[in-house]
Amino acid sequence: MNSQVYLDYNATVPALPEVISAVARAMEKCGNASSVHTMGRQVRKLVEDARENLAALVGAKPAQVIFTGGGSEANNMALNCTCREAILVSAIEHVSVLNAIGNTRPVSVDRDGVLDLQALEFALSLTNKPALVSVMLANNETGVIQPVADVARVAKEHGAIVHCDAIQALGKISVDWRELNVDFLSLSAHKIGGPQGVGALIVNENIPLDPFMKGGGQERGRRAGTENVAGIAGFGEAAKSAGATIDFQSEIKVWRNKIENEIKSIAPAAQIFGGSADRLPNTSCISMPCVSSETQLINFDLADIMVSAGSACSSGKVQASHVLTAMGVKEDASRTIRISLGAGNSENDADKFISVWRDMYAKSATSTAA
Repeated sequence: MNSQVYLDYNATVPALPEVISAVARAMEKCGNASSVHTMGRQVRKLVEDARENLAALVGAKPAQVIFTGGGSEANNMALNCTCREAILVSAIEHVSVLNAIGNTRPVSVDRDGVLDLQALEFALSLTNKPALVSVMLANNETGVIQPVADVARVAKEHGAIVHCDAIQALGKISVDWRELNVDFLSLSAHKIGGPQGVGALIVNENIPLDPFMKGGGQERGRRAGTENVAGIAGFGEAAKSAGATIDFQSEIKVWRNKIENEIKSIAPAAQIFGGSADRLPNTSCISMPCVSSETQLINFDLADIMVSAGSACSSGKVQASHVLTAMGVKEDASRTIRISLGAGNSENDADKFISVWRDMYAKSATSTAA
């Protein structure tokens, strides 16, 4: 029996069985999706079926879906290919947004990590160039949900277009293209149990978008390169299953809240960052007094519990989080871990985490007292 406890769903979601089967079936087919012969049309159908499934999941039209090589590529495409001279981003964005282009201007967030709409409006009022505003729907480290529809309203009042990184939110909360009222929406397959290495950008067809990769005319001329048919087929299958995953989040939230309540009772000085804001139901960003993030990761790993110290896209590095820094967190930023639960977890997993956390904190408290 596998005793490992995986609490790193925000880093990647284990591939769903139906996704693995869909990828395998796609790989058994021979053909290039751009070929007009029978075998080419067969694999083209897999791509277009996946496009329809993903569009249906977020309330968009299939023609608006551009498949990419991942969520980071989708973010880069939105920021680099819309020909906007001013790029305003929230200070807590994923690094694939913050580092996508050289002239991004960060907009501040409050202590809970929620974008300051007044700061955004002020920044836009000082901008006399065509602007793009980029804000994530849910933060990958804290789970804090942003007021994206309000951001879009403010931005469009100032003539700006809007990009939303919804990668972490998809499959955990409802993501509706029409309600968000944005112009570009980034998504990723492996965050909903699909394959790694495939993503999508949902686009406003009325806004020009230069090709991100040049070559062939794939993805309506916006992303050259032979389509990753197997990966795209897996993404489409994962999109079909995402609704059931969302339905399970209410139970996951109960386990997440149990963990947080127990930790606060064990160590009142422990911090739950973003805990006062609207958050994803599966995510908790927790500090342990006097114990570094690295020490916690090692001890949890030795106990067969998989957690992280922040974004997995900074893999191999345990350092102060730019997200927590933007929220005004100082010393506790280096003592923080992220747990993120998913459909494969149980209440027993939450209990095991609490037990290991309690023992680690008790040893630290004893050592400090000595």
